Amino acid sequence: MHVFYYDENYMYAGEEYVNTDVLPPNSTNIKWDPSILNPRFDKKKNAWIEAATEEYKESIKPIESAPSKFELLEKQFADLFYVVATGGE
Repeated sequence: MHVFYYDENYMYAGEEYVNTDVLPPNSTNIKWDPSILNPRFDKKKNAWIEAATEEYKESIKPIESAPSKFELLEKQFADLFYVVATGGE
């Protein structure tokens, strides 16, 4: 059986396969949704919930890179084509 461990604060603490039908202490066989960044087990709901704060979520968002030279040229070409197609208006 595949089990997921949680610590004393119910935060995810690892996983492993065990050769038993009985769950070890501080574990569950319930997998969390992959969209959860920082899983914490809620024993009352018998489900994993999100423990990450909004501040943490914002801090790990990738920084948008500046457009490449090719992307800039592509936009300029599209703008120029629009001007020519509309008769210079």
